[in-house]
Amino acid sequence: MIQTIAWVVSLFFMLVVTAVFGIVALKSTKKSDYTPIKKKWYKARTFYGAALIVLLLAVSIYTLRDLPYNQPVYSADEEPVVVDVEALQFGWEISQTEFKVGEPIEFHVTSQDVNHGFGIYDEDMNILTQTQAMPEYTNEVYITFDEPGTYEILCMEYCGLAHHLMTAELTVTE
Repeated sequence: MIQTIAWVVSLFFMLVVTAVFGIVALKSTKKSDYTPIKKKWYKARTFYGAALIVLLLAVSIYTLRDLPYNQPVYSADEEPVVVDVEALQFGWEISQTEFKVGEPIEFHVTSQDVNHGFGIYDEDMNILTQTQAMPEYTNEVYITFDEPGTYEILCMEYCGLAHHLMTAELTVTE
């Protein structure tokens, strides 16, 4: 059904485009003064260009108003568990790997050597959060685990020959 609708709509628009090109081709043999047409379309182009810029600015402002996305996920009266994470070829040094469900956690992620990607995945390998681990810089990642289980940390940026070995586990209990 959907394929038929898509086919009919595509065919319709192809016919419209063909008709427009045909009309333009037929009228192109007519000689006429080009100056009034040029003035008219310069005005139209200016109007549509300005309208497009205003529309794109409005959409950009609307969609970017919630930045930064990586805000703490806990209230001001709660103290998070601060976990220091240091990446190095080809492993992770993590100050704490066991947590409780509902406990707010703040990961401070950095690197000793090269850039690494710090990604936390659930048991179904769905990514929950991620950031970059960079030398001489600390990124913060906030998360509160909703379910108990074993979560895996993977390096998300190729960092060398043993990149595939760069994993760690987090355990979340009730």
